[in-house]
Amino acid sequence: MAFKLKISVPFIYLIVLVLATGSNGGGISIYWGQNGNEGTLADTCATGNYEYVNIAFLATFGNGQTPMINLAGHCDPYSNGCTGLSSDIKSCQAKGVKVILSIGGGAGSYSLASSDDARQVATYLWNNFLGGTSSSRPLGPAILDGIDFDIEGGTGEYWDDLAKYLSGYSLFDYVWVQFYNNPPCQYSSADIANLEDAWKQWTSDIPATNIFLGLPAAPDAAGSGFIPVNDLTSKVLPAIKNSSKYGGVMLWSKYYDDQSGYSSPIKSHV
Repeated sequence: MAFKLKISVPFIYLIVLVLATGSNGGGISIYWGQNGNEGTLADTCATGNYEYVNIAFLATFGNGQTPMINLAGHCDPYSNGCTGLSSDIKSCQAKGVKVILSIGGGAGSYSLASSDDARQVATYLWNNFLGGTSSSRPLGPAILDGIDFDIEGGTGEYWDDLAKYLSGYSLFDYVWVQFYNNPPCQYSSADIANLEDAWKQWTSDIPATNIFLGLPAAPDAAGSGFIPVNDLTSKVLPAIKNSSKYGGVMLWSKYYDDQSGYSSPIKSHV
């Protein structure tokens, strides 16, 4: 499959490469792993609110660095303490929830030095988190369903190479578009025009299987762009759901969703 990965502002988007096992359209995706008070991964999936859970983040990798996962106190990767998550991952998958590894993040140490470096990172991801084999898989033997690119730092170089190398392992792509902290494209003061225009641009220009509307799960989860439940369900979603590329809603993050309960009232509308 051909696609272009762009790491830039003001329009921020996250490409997600998922093992080609079918698509669940009209779902909610959530980020888990960056707050120790957000409950376990298994509990997150047991809520029934989410079709996708992004484990965040593999925050160190590339440019000769030893890859390291950072799950904000959920487990200690330095003592192989995150391997116990394998049972949670399998529990989620048994419920039909796709579990995806998110790489990058806002405070990570990552970059790609060359196309060959991208190839090596792709091989590492395949062998240690996806369908390959390794004697030291950080999350244990469970096979994750894909890779989410949350590239907010470093340079914009060679990420398209990484995506292409990963696509060679029979993955296909979803795109979460961040419609918050992005004034040119976000909903504001009951005005849907900017968001609707940006949505049409993304669905026309990006060759993805499904595109998700990325939103904060609470007003304090982001600097701007929160959409009240009534506005989302009565105005925004009806305006975009007829798109053939509509995939659902992506929320940041599980911790904030716990505080607001945002996903529950929107689930039947997504």
